[in-house]
Amino acid sequence: MKSFDLVAHLKRQIAFSRGTFGPGPRTKGLIDHIRKELKELEDAGGSADEWVDLVILALDGMTREIMANGYDTEDAAEITCRMIAKKQTLNEARDWPDWRMQSQDRAIEHIREGAV
Repeated sequence: MKSFDLVAHLKRQIAFSRGTFGPGPRTKGLIDHIRKELKELEDAGGSADEWVDLVILALDGMTREIMANGYDTEDAAEITCRMIAKKQTLNEARDWPDWRMQSQDRAIEHIREGAV
């Protein structure tokens, strides 16, 4: 695969998900599903096959929330991509603790301003 068009993929995913699971945010149902997938991921030792389920569910929840605010499929796909890029840029600009000094079993969170 030379490149991947995330906008086109999201439009495809939106069509499938709405047709299969219905319209609306479905926030509680998606969170329930994500919890089950997290357990499967843990049981599978971090398998990429389980991570991809979480990615798909997260993108489904995100596009559903955007569409619940009045945007159509095209806009929801574009907004999702812009939000991902913006958040990555924000994370890159944050200060982070030295990963070598952190536990492998705990989240590494950015350093919050004013934190001691």
